[in-house]
Amino acid sequence: MSRDRDTAADAASPADAVPARGAAATKASAPSEPPPATSIAPPPATSAACAARLIRITGSLAVARPLREAALYELARVGEQGLLGEVIRLDGDVGTIQVYEDTSGLAAGEPVALTGSALTAALGPGLLGSIVDGVGRPLSRLAQESGDFLRAGLTAPTLDPSASWVFSPGVAPGDLVEGGDVLGEVEERSGFTHRILIPPDVGGRIAEISEGEVSADAVVAVLEDGTPLYLGHAWPVRQPRPVSRRLPSDRPFVTGQRVFDFLFPVAEGGTVAVPGGFGTGKTVIEQTLAKYAAADVVVYVGCGERGNEMAEVLNEFPSLIDPRTGLSIMDRTILVVNTSNMPVAAREASVYLGMTYAEYYRDMGYGVALMADSLSRWAEALRELSSRLQEMPGEEGYPTYLGNRMGAFYERAGRVIAAGRPERTGAVTFIGAISPPGGDFSEPVTQAALRVIGGLWALDAGLAHQRQFPAVDWEVSYSLYMDALAPWFVERCGADWPELRAAVLELLQRDRELRDIAGLVGVEALQDTDRVVLDVAALVRETLLGQSAYDPNDAVSPLEKTKALAALSLSLHRTILRLLEEGAAYEELDIAAARHALFSLRNSGSADVEARALNVERLIAALGTKEPEGEGAEVAALEEAATPESPTPESLAPESLAPESPTPEDGEAEV
Repeated sequence: MSRDRDTAADAASPADAVPARGAAATKASAPSEPPPATSIAPPPATSAACAARLIRITGSLAVARPLREAALYELARVGEQGLLGEVIRLDGDVGTIQVYEDTSGLAAGEPVALTGSALTAALGPGLLGSIVDGVGRPLSRLAQESGDFLRAGLTAPTLDPSASWVFSPGVAPGDLVEGGDVLGEVEERSGFTHRILIPPDVGGRIAEISEGEVSADAVVAVLEDGTPLYLGHAWPVRQPRPVSRRLPSDRPFVTGQRVFDFLFPVAEGGTVAVPGGFGTGKTVIEQTLAKYAAADVVVYVGCGERGNEMAEVLNEFPSLIDPRTGLSIMDRTILVVNTSNMPVAAREASVYLGMTYAEYYRDMGYGVALMADSLSRWAEALRELSSRLQEMPGEEGYPTYLGNRMGAFYERAGRVIAAGRPERTGAVTFIGAISPPGGDFSEPVTQAALRVIGGLWALDAGLAHQRQFPAVDWEVSYSLYMDALAPWFVERCGADWPELRAAVLELLQRDRELRDIAGLVGVEALQDTDRVVLDVAALVRETLLGQSAYDPNDAVSPLEKTKALAALSLSLHRTILRLLEEGAAYEELDIAAARHALFSLRNSGSADVEARALNVERLIAALGTKEPEGEGAEVAALEEAATPESPTPESLAPESLAPESPTPEDGEAEV
């Protein structure tokens, strides 16, 4: 096989990967690949390629021959230990396999056996609350068998075969069904209905169907042609699940984070990149969204993540309570754990596995939030494998097909009407963190993402060092969904929402310009109107854009509070400018009470928002007048209420902790 042909095969998008396997099998005069198995057990090795032997091992890549009957992206068991691998290149009877496990000790001459199946995800009840590695192995059950350090070649089915579920059928014998139809329902978690879907490539007339308690691997229905149907089925991770049709992005994915919901909203089913250098809070942002965003199901993928960060997630998530249900957040979460010390080949598998899980719950009619941290490590894995394959490198050594791969992956997100009956609407919202070296957004991974994403939440190291959380750079960040989402915000939050957003962005832009000038001539040399801009913008950054991840009242912000903070900050700005025009001196204006009242509003619970907002309005209206008798005590009480409680030692996290109390910015006049 020529070098051009090799590169073309590797550059194929994930959406085309499964059809390419059939083409490769035909080329090798082998039978076309069978459809994915519907059982939940891992695919066994076949005897078709038992004669194949390893001839070379290079890191996570292994070369074997003869593999004439192999198909591109077919799974294989490598070596005496049966390490899991995937065929990624065929050259005559020589096959190149990327191995998803540690290849230490693997020797030339050991056998290679094909499985006859692609890398598939086991889909069915029992996924919620599970913790799996990058290829879908349940870590908790493997740890019980092998201990904390997994033995090479160890495997187990993703779905527990010993589990049982109470199945309620949704169809009857004689009904005609097709791929995507709802066969019935089980209660996967308390209050969560898991709809049992007929595999997309299966259809026919129901001959018999069960009811009541059934085991996870039992046959629950049989078609007239003898095809068995299970509670779960398998699906190739590289192949997008089919849908009936895609829907426009006309409703927001509400995150509970003011800077995102107000300035840079993302649509439900949209895509967002979160690039930022080390220490800017990418991981904390994704964990915060997993906790508080308006999603029915959360799939969190740690792609090449540091072990201590994934350990924090594993320890923290089970103890967190979902405010909507009162149950543990793990009841609606799937964790895909791929740490940095795992083989790099498994990083690519982990992101595809997470997307397949998200698509599965989307097809049930749920809104799914998919978090991946970080896509840069996936790209680094592609670069390493590409170099070992001796492919022509692109910019900074990344493969030339990096943009293709990322684009095809991002396109799998979206809001859709699922295939099958009854009609169901679901969405996959994808938020991917990117770790550009040195915070340089011109590097290839960030640029490849910028070509396909709908929103950018750029994190700034300078803001993070100022203890601003989320450390979002409002000058670089953007959202392409704002125009489509404006009618939704106008209908539910008021007609002035777009104007408030535009005014806040204009104020922040003017603040950045004035701070540059003040750095040269000093704040005292600025006009009073410009000093007002600096002070009010600082207040906006602290109350509207900043949030404390450790304050239960401020960790998540409803849209009503977000709008109130924005509207009242702008009202304070307009009132001060009016008083200056009337001849008042800025130094004589006492805005401390209004300032502390805004902080009190920021730290208030949902039930107190309206009362606190009315108090801020009264204090702003009283500016420039003599303070009524007794109001000083009220201001002192407000100041005390506005001061957040000191965090406990266990909760201290310098990366994400928001400012505990308002302080003037560098170079600004203290009010």
